[in-house]
Parts: sequence; structure tokens; C-alpha cells
Amino acid sequence: MLVMMIVLVVAQGCGGQDTPQTTVKPAAGVVPSDKAATAYSPEKIESKYLPNAFRLHANVITGGQPDGDAAFAELEKLGVKTVISVDGAKPDLQLAHDHGLRYVHLPHGYDGVSEQRGLELAKALRDLPGPIYIHCHHGKHRSPAAGAVACVEIGLLSPAEGLAVLEAAGTSPNYRGLYRSVRAARRVDDQRLADVADNVPEVAELPPMAEAMVTIEHLHDHLKALAKEDWKSNAGDPNQMPAHEALLLKEQFVELARTDAAKQQPEAFGKLLAESETAAAQLESALAEPDSAERLVRASAALEQINSRCAVCHKEFRDVPLDEKRAGPH
Repeated sequence: MLVMMIVLVVAQGCGGQDTPQTTVKPAAGVVPSDKAATAYSPEKIESKYLPNAFRLHANVITGGQPDGDAAFAELEKLGVKTVISVDGAKPDLQLAHDHGLRYVHLPHGYDGVSEQRGLELAKALRDLPGPIYIHCHHGKHRSPAAGAVACVEIGLLSPAEGLAVLEAAGTSPNYRGLYRSVRAARRVDDQRLADVADNVPEVAELPPMAEAMVTIEHLHDHLKALAKEDWKSNAGDPNQMPAHEALLLKEQFVELARTDAAKQQPEAFGKLLAESETAAAQLESALAEPDSAERLVRASAALEQINSRCAVCHKEFRDVPLDEKRAGPH
């Protein structure tokens, strides 16, 4: 989604229900991307409330964002003591504290785990109470990479085993920077980690542009979920009014385009942003119409336009590995 257009910024349950039994099974068919031989297989944790959860080590679990009281209750049941978010979204400190969990916020992008962020994650993994749950939004890309890098740097996994984590989690090979970060990770000596600051934040300060992108990502994901339900509306629930959600997405694009940070991006970025704003307006217009087959066709076409613009931005901006960004255009 369009949160993926950022070049230089990071990015990011049902309460009242009984927490389900959690079972663990080996992930099948794990083969590292570089084909290095390893017998290591992260354990898949079957969970209703923790998306794409894998146990990398007795002390380390990665997965998606815990959403709601039931998700935090499940973390508590798993014995988790510390939660590390590598997503841009603001952590839910209240629910974490209610369940006796410490939160740490160390976000990074889809372009890779920087050297400094890797060291911070490694030190947190080594020194903070465990087990530790590392999460991003969906649990498929950033958190497996963060967990793999940190585990390699403190000697819990080999680099080949780190790649097995990405394969098991389903990390897209399009995120070349994440794979490069894991391939480059090596054991770090204790003195180097000792030089890393201890004051890890519960909530990291993000640039306004990054915060806007987090909001856009969540709105986009929600609209895709509504599309799967044929855009059904529920007047009693504002979050189930598709036209209103499309309006909010359009306004996010409008406001983002007005920021100095957006104006400083390459011309192609601005063009994609404008095209996404237009598509969001078309989506809002279509969803405001009475139910009909034509409404579904128009809404689907507008959403596909947004999706396609995001895909281009992934390739041209967000997913470019960190080392290629530093090198600049060729």
C-alpha cells in the first residue's frame, strides 16, 4: 500500500473472549534463500490472535501486531515478558502494561535493518527479560528480519538459519534489503553491544510523514478487507462505512502532498501520490452510490488503481535496499 512510498522514513483481537489454546508445530519445507544447508526450522505457533507467529528460539518469537486484549493475554500465556515493535504504529502501552509486559519501540523500514538498529535490537534481545515477542504489522517481513538479524548478532542463530526464518515466515523476495540485512548479519562481540545506549524507548518519535504513512497503510488494509465483503455497509458502525473510509484515505493523500517532506521527494513520488488521491476520490464516489453491479465494478477498478500505484512505489522507493539508497542513482 502507499505507506510503501517512503524512501527515508520508517514505515507498523477480540476482547472478552477466552484465549484459545496455543499449539506449536514445525514449519515445513524451510530452505534458505541462498540455498545454504541447514537443519534449522523455526516453529510455527498456531494462534488466533497473533498473526504469522514463529518461535525462532526458546527466548524469541516473531509475528504480527497484537491487536486487542485477547492478543496480549495470549502473549502473557506464552510467557512473553517483553514486546518489541519494529512497526511505525504507536504501541498499545496500556494493554501491554495490563498484562505485565514491557514494550520497546525500535521501528525500521522494508529497505533493511540498518547497522545501528541491528545493534539496538541485538542488545535488547540479549539484555531485556524474555521470552521476547518481536512484531511488525503483518508479521511476514520486518519482524522476521529484525528477529533473524538480532539472533545472529548475539549468537542464537547462524546466518543460514537467519535466512530460514525469512523463508518460513514468507518474507517476500521483493524486499531485497531485508534479505541483504540477514545475509550480512554476523556475531557481534560483547564490547560492541556494551557501547549501544541502554535507553530504549517505549514509543519512538517518528517524523510526521512516517506517521501519515502508518495511517494510510491501515486505511488501505481496511478498505481491502471491506472489498472482500463486497463493500457491505453498516450504518451503526463508522468503521464499516466504506465510502467514509475511502474519504479518509483520500484526505490522507491530500494532506501528505502538502507536507514539505513530500515536496522534497522525486517528481515521480509526487505523481504517484496524485494518482492515488484521484483513485481514492473515484473509490469514494463509487461507494457513495446505491448497491448495484456497476457500483462494485467501479469500486473494484478504483481500488485496483490504488493497489497498482502502491506496487510501483514499492519497487521505486520503499523497497530499495539501504546500501543502494546510500550509493545514489547510477
